Amino acid sequence: MRVVVVGQGYVGLPLALRAAEAGHQVIGYDTDEWKVKRLADGESYINSIPGGDIAPLLANGTYRPTSDENELRGFDIAVISVPTPLRDGTPDLGSVESAASMLARVLSPGATIVLESTTYPGTTTGVVGPLIESRSGMVAGRDFHLGFSPERMAPQQPEWGLHNTPKLVSGIDEASLDAVDAFYRTVVGQTVRVSGCAEAELAKLLENTFRFVNIALVNELAVHSHALGVDVWEAIEAAASKPFGFMKFTPGPGVAGHCLPIDPHYLSWWVERGVGRRFRIVDSAYDVNHDMPLYVARRVAEGLNSRARSVHGARVLLLGLARRNTDDVRESLTARVIRELRRLGADVYVADPHVPAEAPGTREALEGARQVEATPAELAGADVVVVLEDHDSFDFAEVVQHAGYVFDCRRRTHGSQVEIL
Repeated sequence: MRVVVVGQGYVGLPLALRAAEAGHQVIGYDTDEWKVKRLADGESYINSIPGGDIAPLLANGTYRPTSDENELRGFDIAVISVPTPLRDGTPDLGSVESAASMLARVLSPGATIVLESTTYPGTTTGVVGPLIESRSGMVAGRDFHLGFSPERMAPQQPEWGLHNTPKLVSGIDEASLDAVDAFYRTVVGQTVRVSGCAEAELAKLLENTFRFVNIALVNELAVHSHALGVDVWEAIEAAASKPFGFMKFTPGPGVAGHCLPIDPHYLSWWVERGVGRRFRIVDSAYDVNHDMPLYVARRVAEGLNSRARSVHGARVLLLGLARRNTDDVRESLTARVIRELRRLGADVYVADPHVPAEAPGTREALEGARQVEATPAELAGADVVVVLEDHDSFDFAEVVQHAGYVFDCRRRTHGSQVEIL
């Protein structure tokens, strides 16, 4: 099949490469010329995808990156994998609408279009479908197939990928569902058919909101347990020994990435718009998770004060800018910690071996902090080392060996100079 994947980011690029490996002729479309050029040169800008995975597919012609929409004509399957951010608390479907309009201009009868971007229920049938129909003059379900299949990418968990993660598939009618299902069965190990697009859209939001709410639960519990002098980490480990009725979540300095800080808002926005009521548990979870970076900064300041060192003028070294074991700095929780520590007068440095200084988004995420390597000299020279993300590439034994004071948000270090979130 001739496959088009619109968006060559953390979701679209792995799908495009997997489809090419499966033998499809794949066009990877992106408006970012920097990405397209690197991919065309066989270079990956995502550290979880080796450049060596791209070069053979370029050589045999099964994968071709482009920013020219004319190259998309004649596709059998087109997948929309573009960002769906928030703008002032409201879903921004601008990129989805642009992608749908573009595909409508190059659409042929009998083709299939699939939305993968996370969004609120009703987007596929109420936004994407009508937009394509109005731009193409064709009718969804009669002239072309239309469906939704949410992404389930977890770059920080490499043991789970497209090949072994069940894929939800849906369509606006039975023929569309069959077409969407038939394509994904060629690139994933298992598909799960869902009766309607709205149910599949809701399932995706439910998956991430489930995590978001449970993270908020243990985060708030960590705050109160610390104040009451109880070890919340030990309590969580003890509860996790129960083989049923409990799923382990651990505290942290907040949530980061494009999914968890964003997707639950799509759900609460959809509920409030549809029934006129707040989704209270989601709103409360947002308040808790949003405040965690500020709580971390306050604990760091208190820890320094207890060691007769003011946070004002203190040298603070933060470990981690991107999400665990990735180079993804979108919605970086570290940025909020930096902002608050700098407001308190700290001199902030950040170490993250996964994030090149020249990579898109790095400068913005640093919020004026300086980027360094976590060398023994940097560790020893800091008044406090704060573990925000526990990348496997960090040597935590070395952190304990050289740092005089460690504030650990991930419970990866132990010692008399270590304070755990």
